[in-house]
Amino acid sequence: MHEQIQPMTTAPARAVRGEISVPGDKSISHRSIMLGAIANGTTTISNFLRGEDNFSTMAAFRSMGVAIEDDGRLVTVHGVGLHGLQEPDDVVDCGNSGTTIRLMTGLLSGQRFFSVLTGDQYLRRRPMKRVTEPLARMGAQISGRGHGTLAPLAITGAQLSGITYQSPIASAQVKSSLMLAGLYADGEMTISEPTLSRDHSERMLRYFGAGLETAGATVTLRGGQELQGREISVPGDISSAAFLLVAALIVPDSELLIRNVGINPTRTGVLDILLAMGGDIALQNQREVSGEPVADLLVRSSRLKGIEIGGDVVPRAIDEFPAICVAAALAEGTTVLRDARELRVKETDRIAAMAANLRLIGAGTIEETDDGMAIQGVESLAGGTVTSFGDHRIAMALSVAALACRSQVSIDDVSCVATSFPGFFELLVQVAVR
Repeated sequence: MHEQIQPMTTAPARAVRGEISVPGDKSISHRSIMLGAIANGTTTISNFLRGEDNFSTMAAFRSMGVAIEDDGRLVTVHGVGLHGLQEPDDVVDCGNSGTTIRLMTGLLSGQRFFSVLTGDQYLRRRPMKRVTEPLARMGAQISGRGHGTLAPLAITGAQLSGITYQSPIASAQVKSSLMLAGLYADGEMTISEPTLSRDHSERMLRYFGAGLETAGATVTLRGGQELQGREISVPGDISSAAFLLVAALIVPDSELLIRNVGINPTRTGVLDILLAMGGDIALQNQREVSGEPVADLLVRSSRLKGIEIGGDVVPRAIDEFPAICVAAALAEGTTVLRDARELRVKETDRIAAMAANLRLIGAGTIEETDDGMAIQGVESLAGGTVTSFGDHRIAMALSVAALACRSQVSIDDVSCVATSFPGFFELLVQVAVR
């Protein structure tokens, strides 16, 4: 875990240039371990994201009797089948990973044993009612702090029944948690969302041999389906690529090629937004790998303009908004974000965190609203001292902003970046021309 405080100072860059790859997709890496663990046979995973969040998922399944090998190149998961998990002999620590704790709450609700899930100080503050409430309707027995709304969560395995659930929010974590519970439920599980959230779970369940039906933002899954281990090649994480895309857009004389990036339509909101702002981004060599669409992204520095962002594109770009805020701070005119209340309950309140930090480095007028913000762009940012609030995406966004500042930016703690993008700062040094 990122207990050690690690301050960092980043200097401005003259250009961002090069040809790089980003680490494997975090969401797909999590799911490849989870589904591989409860599948029959062996699953091999290449380009697995070796970040703290994914290691939390790996450690959780090892604690339940799943043999997982990692030789630094391939991760091999020896599946134990749908009902082969064993009761862990200790509390399962999910670290900083919301995906781990929420998806595993669903998965563990249908087991025949008792388990307790907890996490670090940040995860223990994040809302869990969004999964525990619908799971309770399925028959799950979950207790925890705040009447089951906060971790630690104690789960007594129970017989579940499929339900039809209308989710009030578009959340892949909620949907995936309920689908994993649905594998252990009697009957059919149907989940509908206000708009379609990322669909990595649906794609991977199909890839592992499960039958499910999708119609718009509704998915239906039949309980009791056995999964079969597969070979998985994890595409580069577009959420990680987003920071480097913005770096190349905002620093003059830049040209950057990012190879092998996942372009799942439920995740490409950041591309739609940056293109609408006037960003010069081209998708090359489009293909499909392990059930997921992939491309190489060529990005060049651009004169960005402020736009209005809201509606269906928001859940498709929810993790990328710290990077988008940096682009907005240097765009011509005002960028208005709405319908993004979800940002207030991420690793930190990302609306408040980005507004506060952008003001500290000389951004234009920023007004916060309950579900978003308005950012008035400026010609250039000044630099200064900022705080990451222990949030990996805030730390990376501020490091990217520093490249386009007039003087250096000091960030109080960047150790949190290891949760999703190990090697980020080395890559930034590699592409920043000074």
